[in-house]
Amino acid sequence: MTVALMWEARAVPGRGEELLAWARKQELPERPLRREAFRAPQDRVLVITWWDAPYEAGLPELPEPAAELVTRAVHRWRFESVGSD
Repeated sequence: MTVALMWEARAVPGRGEELLAWARKQELPERPLRREAFRAPQDRVLVITWWDAPYEAGLPELPEPAAELVTRAVHRWRFESVGSD
């Protein structure tokens, strides 16, 4: 089964590039099948990692960034693949 972990944070205004650079530098103790970073308006950063694991598996996730870099706590979601159309 493929599980996708989504990590999304919103930077303090004007610090989106710094948050993106921070997120991209974070190393995980295990290597996912795939990892991709995204950015969006309002200095938001999204990182998705894909894993070959059961849905409830304990998987490594990106940590919380320093409080002065973000406007709120990180949002996290977990999804399982249902295949492609």
